[in-house]
Amino acid sequence: MRRPRLVAYVTSLFLAVGIALTGASAAQASTGAYVALGDSYSSGVGSGSYISSSGDCKRSTKAYPYLWQGSHAPSSFSFMACSGAVTTDVINNQLGALNSSTSLVSISVGGNDAGFADVMTNCVTSSDSGCLSRIATAKAYVDSTLPGRLDAVYNAISSKAPSARVVVLGYPRFYKLNTTLCLGLSETKRSAINGAADYIDTAIAKRAANHGFAFGDTRSTFSGHELCSGDSWLHSVDWLNIGESYHPTAAGQSGGYLPLLNSLA
Repeated sequence: MRRPRLVAYVTSLFLAVGIALTGASAAQASTGAYVALGDSYSSGVGSGSYISSSGDCKRSTKAYPYLWQGSHAPSSFSFMACSGAVTTDVINNQLGALNSSTSLVSISVGGNDAGFADVMTNCVTSSDSGCLSRIATAKAYVDSTLPGRLDAVYNAISSKAPSARVVVLGYPRFYKLNTTLCLGLSETKRSAINGAADYIDTAIAKRAANHGFAFGDTRSTFSGHELCSGDSWLHSVDWLNIGESYHPTAAGQSGGYLPLLNSLA
């Protein structure tokens, strides 16, 4: 066999083997032990149907981890995500279910570290300049401190579950811009809030990639379903149930988050 043909043959062979191995890994992840970590976007705050035993963590049967395990029947399922969790909470309180047999881990975390709730409260209650100033502070935190905190979480996951496929889920953009369907926040605030979501997602995606983890970009799946879209998968401000404000609805969990885990697990 002439050298060019030999090289092409060997290259094709390695590609085929790589594809086969990747498929085997994905199949193993979908049938082995699954552990769901993270914050309120993973526990399912905003989607209702909370598991009573989860208490203030507000884990929902309509959250994407619960939906995924229901359709894939992993060998075991540990739902550890908790409302309000920051990176240190994940490390201190959620990693006990991880071990060498864990084959799949999902996680969303970082938004609370960067002061998500305070940013949104500030932007709802203050002026444009006040909102922009608070977002600038959050971005500075994302630049200076969040990468190290994410590294600590990701290193801990890899240490405790070295064989697991890890899927990191990001945060959606909150607003559809340039529409007459939206009242309340100014276009300046809405644009800045979206920019902040982009900022933290970029940082999370980079850290995930550096650890060899898959990143699920919810900005794509939520496109067309932001607040002010007319078909929102997110709660707007709810003063009677403030904790659910700016969180995905049940439709956001099943239509925005679940498809990403399905495709990346």
